[in-house]
Amino acid sequence: MIASILVQNLKCGGCAHTISTKLATIENITNLHVDVDESKVTFNYLNEEDTIKVKDKLKSLGYPSIEDSNSLTSKAKSFVSCATGKLSK
Repeated sequence: MIASILVQNLKCGGCAHTISTKLATIENITNLHVDVDESKVTFNYLNEEDTIKVKDKLKSLGYPSIEDSNSLTSKAKSFVSCATGKLSK
């Protein structure tokens, strides 16, 4: 099955790199694509629990889905994740 999640705080390739790297470690998640222009993460999954894991991981990285609140903490986490992603490229 395919899922797409619209996320907040996704601004650049550094953010996309961090998201791709971290989500790739989640079991049952394949064909991961991060679209910076649309602030969207698309992936294949096996069951609904997998999508919950992805949303939780995105939130912990500072990229909450549009349904979640975008706190100052999330914004700060995304800034750090972005910088880390830029350095890791």
